[in-house]
Amino acid sequence: MSPRRVPIELIVVGASAGGVAALLALLGPLPAHYSLPIVALLHLLPRHESQLASVLAHHVALPVREPRDKEPVQPGVLYVPGPDYHLLIDPDHSFAYSNEPPVSFARPSIDVLMTSAAEAYGPSLAGVLLTGANVDGAEGMAAIHAVGGLTIVQQPEDAEIATMPEAAIARCRPHHILPLKEIAPMLLQLAAKRGAA
Repeated sequence: MSPRRVPIELIVVGASAGGVAALLALLGPLPAHYSLPIVALLHLLPRHESQLASVLAHHVALPVREPRDKEPVQPGVLYVPGPDYHLLIDPDHSFAYSNEPPVSFARPSIDVLMTSAAEAYGPSLAGVLLTGANVDGAEGMAAIHAVGGLTIVQQPEDAEIATMPEAAIARCRPHHILPLKEIAPMLLQLAAKRGAA
């Protein structure tokens, strides 16, 4: 693969079944001074208050919070959307919420987030898809791939549930298919390259 010419400005991460442990393993190694913004979307039960942000905040050095509607994306923050609304990234790099119907039985949907982020960030977006039991995320990763963004998928054999990674691999031929322990170092490299750009 040829060297990327465009520094990454945003990382979007999607996960479903088995995703809490996977997110902790992925995001736990990142230092408090990590410079890139990350949006980590985990499928959540509707109409139940999510504890994901507080769980991650106890194990991750980055500041963690649920994004507010129309809030600009800020560097060095881990954003975790709450339940029962789709989260989108607008062209001006701010967050937006939608109560459109579920996509692939999910709201928030990984596809919705990734597709909107691909339109907003183009080749400066990186998408990461982890363990999960449905196909949500495959179309979103394809959208990121189509605009020249970076696509990283957890190796199916390494995932607690392989359905989601397998669907993305079949749909978009991602740039990297890696075990979870190798994805966190790649995220560190993306931030280092951006700082050197």
